Amino acid sequence: MYRSVATRGGMPTDSGGGSVVTLDQVPRWNDADQRSSFMYGPGDPSSPLYFSDPLTSASGTSTGADGAVSRFPVDHDINARIYLWRGNPWNLEADAVVNSSNESLDEAHSSPGLHAAAGPGLAEECAALGGCRTGMAKMTNAYDLPARKIIHTVGPKYAVKYHTAAENALSHCYRSCLELLIENGLQSIAMGCIYTEAKGYPREPAAHVAIRTVRRFLEKQKLNITAVIFCTTTSSDTEIYKRLLPLYFPRDKHEEEVAISKLPADVGDENGETVIDERKIRIKPLPVTSSTITNTSSATVDIDIHDSGLTLKRPSFHVDSYLDPAFMSLMKDPDQQRKEQWEKAAQAQNGFDFARLLGFGDLGGPPLTAAEEYSLHSRYIAKANSLNLSEIADMKIVYRGGVDSEGRPVMVVVGAHFLLRCLDLERFVLYIVKEFEPLIHKPYTIVYFHSAASLQMRPDLGWMKKLQQILGRKHQRNLHAIYVLHPTLGLRATIFALQLFVDGEAWQKVVYIDRLLQLFKYVPREQLTIPDFVFQHDLEVNGGKGVIVDPRTKYIYQRPST
Repeated sequence: MYRSVATRGGMPTDSGGGSVVTLDQVPRWNDADQRSSFMYGPGDPSSPLYFSDPLTSASGTSTGADGAVSRFPVDHDINARIYLWRGNPWNLEADAVVNSSNESLDEAHSSPGLHAAAGPGLAEECAALGGCRTGMAKMTNAYDLPARKIIHTVGPKYAVKYHTAAENALSHCYRSCLELLIENGLQSIAMGCIYTEAKGYPREPAAHVAIRTVRRFLEKQKLNITAVIFCTTTSSDTEIYKRLLPLYFPRDKHEEEVAISKLPADVGDENGETVIDERKIRIKPLPVTSSTITNTSSATVDIDIHDSGLTLKRPSFHVDSYLDPAFMSLMKDPDQQRKEQWEKAAQAQNGFDFARLLGFGDLGGPPLTAAEEYSLHSRYIAKANSLNLSEIADMKIVYRGGVDSEGRPVMVVVGAHFLLRCLDLERFVLYIVKEFEPLIHKPYTIVYFHSAASLQMRPDLGWMKKLQQILGRKHQRNLHAIYVLHPTLGLRATIFALQLFVDGEAWQKVVYIDRLLQLFKYVPREQLTIPDFVFQHDLEVNGGKGVIVDPRTKYIYQRPST
């Protein structure tokens, strides 16, 4: 099916759509022919002409390397894992190839040529993923490609005003791709340039981010990765990577010394991510009172979290779990922000004991900001995607329906199944977050069958509040309605409490429905998978007004009134 591609001068020639290139045909970064063609220009071999980079020429520590410590020392073990190749990643026989796409993961915005090379099955699988957030990554099968898997990621839009936000989001793209690689037991990855002309990311700054992020990742995970292939499809990108690779992957002491003076001043933290002033610990002295004498200086001390030894522990390999959108927004002074959070907590504490005495659970704590909700949701969706939750799915408590009468997707919840099952509530939350993720970004509907379910305050409203916060504001905004079938007096009282104590915006969208036929006005019968006991319960509570189902043919009809 495939044919090998010819190489010329250490760099493969551009190959056709039917060619396959094995890893031993791709130039390794520390090969001798790479060094001779990339390192020096014509003439004086001691003059590294590739460093005439406008992005780096005006920055650095000094004009020389005397006394400076290299931030990227020579590491032959890491260099042996780096490859540079001119051509489409789709022709490489790697474990995974990277596709730069948009949030919808549609074919029109994917890397040119990918879907044509992979075949029609790829588009169908991408459509079932429910999209992907900027900076994140998702994996699919590779279909007709010689690779085993395709990793899809969404690069950021670029604006000079928000340069740092875009830079860190792009860094997350590369890191999340590498993390997915390791999570799935794969070892080699072909990475094109994760940016598009439509999003306006400058080529050279993007290359700096790509190369330094990969370098920092390999410093920690080089034993788990055998090859990272940087793939370029244009001559300009190829030349950029030739000039910048020696800055972050020096192959000898000479390249390391030159890199010291030519590297940008800010090469990021231990992950290659730009350090932001707002993400520092700010220490201020205690206020002086009449009963307290202190010699503490009034000056504010900024301590970089990354240098203080106080770096937060982050779960391995899950970029979603620590993606914090705070860097994407203009933030208040951190001290003022914390003060406001304390005030909100104090206000919430006033009603805490009352709610707990009524058996509603722990409803204390301040409301979360949009950034905090995003971070919380990201952590849960990352954990959910990493676990096998099939035992929860088999319980048929929550499952996808079709669409309602106006075309909105429907999520079905069966109350009796929930109350009868012995659940690990934390795993159940993870399953809900995973199932709801494809729906909450657009208007959708929930159908809740309370048929034959005796209401119990388990889980309590505190648990419901937590779930509401995890689903986030998109869930509240895009939820069209909650159709509750066969409500009891106790359930109505509970929903009233949810409106008061948890979230009035979402729970005020409840529509109570007493008969199945009434539900079918909102959601067509053919769009719902309904348990048999729901029909039986409807017949019992409504008598001749209900609907009955033929147990043999499952045909549903209305019982004529007498």
